[in-house]
Amino acid sequence: MNFKLNKSFLNANEAKYIIFFDFDETYFPHDCTDELLKNLNELEEYLHLLVQKQFLKIGWVTGSDLNQIAHKMERANISYSPHFIASNLGTEVYNVSEKGDLLPNKEWENRLKKVNFSSDTVKELESELYNVYNIELVEQTQLGQKGYKWNYYYFEKSKTKSQYDLKIISHVAKLNGLGININRCNPKAGDPKGAFDVDFIPLNTGKKEIVKFMIKYYQVPLANTIAFGDSGNDVEMLKTVQYGYLLGNATEEAKGLHDNVTISHYSLGILEVLKKLFPNP
Repeated sequence: MNFKLNKSFLNANEAKYIIFFDFDETYFPHDCTDELLKNLNELEEYLHLLVQKQFLKIGWVTGSDLNQIAHKMERANISYSPHFIASNLGTEVYNVSEKGDLLPNKEWENRLKKVNFSSDTVKELESELYNVYNIELVEQTQLGQKGYKWNYYYFEKSKTKSQYDLKIISHVAKLNGLGININRCNPKAGDPKGAFDVDFIPLNTGKKEIVKFMIKYYQVPLANTIAFGDSGNDVEMLKTVQYGYLLGNATEEAKGLHDNVTISHYSLGILEVLKKLFPNP
């Protein structure tokens, strides 16, 4: 694959711990103020130390694609790539070499080859929702649809109708053998107000499944697994690890679904937890 990022953190063969980060508004702060970027730099240096001392693996699990990630890394002047990236909402997995080369994870690719997922199925479902249930989904064309992830917005009309519509969307997706992610949009991450993300993905993919897969891939004990996020689509990931935390800047929707929330925001919230877990790195 002809795609290259910054050098990764030191890549030891052994793995004792693993940390999963959501990217947008967790690892990467969209505002990119001087203070936020200074804190991000401090986090990177701390992770660099942890990786060397604790045999720790770092991964980004994100809805963004590789081009978006590369652009945001440049914007925030991020020094290190993680050891792996699960992009497009955990439908693609890449290992990152120390030189920054992206290598598709063959085990995950083989798993995806067996799934029943097609653009035709998604388009038929979209039509059924509109024609039968009068539910309109709007394609997120700014992202472009990917092979294993189709993104839509659902715009809220009223709370009662939205609750009903979202249940119908989930039910119809299940009947069609599709995985689905629904969460309230976060305008801070560039989404519109008053909307929900509706993402159709293959069954047994997504953030939770990535966590389970990578824990097994690196053979790390569950007791040594950590994750950080900020939105509703991170909650399942956080509940799958031993230490799962929302950051203080998380959405209200997410905070209503998960109890572990840091006091501090963004990088400082991450450091708040890691310095308790690793007091002597």
